Amino acid sequence: MMNKQKFIDKFLIAFMILAVFKIIGIAAQLFHESFWSMVGTLVIFLVIAFIIMIVITALKDKEQNQQNSGRRGSGGGNFYLETSLFDRIRNKYEELAEKYIAEKDYKKAAKVYMNLLQDNFRGAKTLENGGFYNEAAAVYLKKLNNKSEAASCYEKAKQYKKAIDLYKEMQQKEKVGDLYKELNDLKNAHSYYQMVADDYTANSQMVKASLIYSKKMELPEEAQKVLLKGWNEDKDAFNCLNNYFANVYDIKKLETEIQNLYQKTPSYKKMIYLEAMKHEFKKDTKLQDVTRTIAYEIIAEKVGTRSEIINELKYFNPDDSVILKDISRFKTGRNKMLRN
Repeated sequence: MMNKQKFIDKFLIAFMILAVFKIIGIAAQLFHESFWSMVGTLVIFLVIAFIIMIVITALKDKEQNQQNSGRRGSGGGNFYLETSLFDRIRNKYEELAEKYIAEKDYKKAAKVYMNLLQDNFRGAKTLENGGFYNEAAAVYLKKLNNKSEAASCYEKAKQYKKAIDLYKEMQQKEKVGDLYKELNDLKNAHSYYQMVADDYTANSQMVKASLIYSKKMELPEEAQKVLLKGWNEDKDAFNCLNNYFANVYDIKKLETEIQNLYQKTPSYKKMIYLEAMKHEFKKDTKLQDVTRTIAYEIIAEKVGTRSEIINELKYFNPDDSVILKDISRFKTGRNKMLRN
């Protein structure tokens, strides 16, 4: 038990020495920071010192009352004492930080997290949550080397040029383009958007490339070109075709596009075209005649080698109960032919 008592006494002495150094350090800050900033730091330190003194005093009283208990050996007792002491101090720090957050004093809470709990991430996040985006960004960069979080904070602070520099380092070209657009620098914005579109095209991600052209660069014709390229070169053909049709808003023009593209479609891609016709058939009643006609042609061409294609007729005749009977009779007759 004497070992426990000695540990507390030594800890108390060490703490007092550290306190003196801390006060000297705070005084030295006066030459670098404002008077009130130094006072704020001193107040936080004194509050924490007071809490620690209370905890240490309570532990000393507890140990004196247990001197004759003899329930633990000195080694185990020291370990228990150290763990208990530091857990209590840590809990007090946590409570203090939460108190500051409840009072919306986010800077003081952040100092507790970073200086006393050695948790820079929570400190930065607290500053961010409090709207101190520049300060949070500085912590993310200098203490955590987290460029992504720092860039996000600069963006929230509308420090777009600082955010752009970080996004460039991280090769996030679309974000760079977005922020140049925020700065109304369309030349640089389009330059980076073009890089993104080129990367998507090189990776056969034609739909994504088309969205960059249409949504970010406002170049719908370029978007259609890249989708048509994807369809022609079999790079995600169905989605390219589907999006190509979706971007034609005039029904008359869309009807013409459907017919023209079908005329150029090779036989091996007609099943994909048939799938696209299902979507266009439901889009508008004015498209039902042309899509149904194309569907019938494809089904007639493929039924000899793919008998199951006959089932596709029901998608283009949803209200015709007779068609289901015709499909059933066709299947029955075909099965008889195969058996014979």
